[in-house]
Amino acid sequence: MARITGVGGVFFKSRDDNKALVSWYQKHLGMPVESWGGAALRWPEDKAEDQGVTAWHIAGKESKWFSPSDSSFMINYRVDNLDEMIAQLRAGGVEIVSGPESHENGKFAWIMDPDGNKVELWEPMVWDEKNKTA
Repeated sequence: MARITGVGGVFFKSRDDNKALVSWYQKHLGMPVESWGGAALRWPEDKAEDQGVTAWHIAGKESKWFSPSDSSFMINYRVDNLDEMIAQLRAGGVEIVSGPESHENGKFAWIMDPDGNKVELWEPMVWDEKNKTA
């Protein structure tokens, strides 16, 4: 039987200026935008202890998980250093909606992009004593 092996792409429409939104992701989150206007994120570049995992989940229709966004989706981006990313974002004038928080599978923070989409940032790490207060 064929099965899903990971996320092959993330696609969504811009509510306004798609080129400006791409530029925002490139500037503030380090998205490696290529000449065709998108990015190819490759797992071998990820040095996390988990060696690469992508989560997939469908939230219930009453879920407030994506709040304060009114979008019907939220994208989780793996990052290599969440503390550094948060510092970059703050320096760039991007508000951190919440976080950072430590959980059993890493550190998380949430921001809003210029189109009002909530974005989850995740630094994967093994849950141990040193990370419980991270």
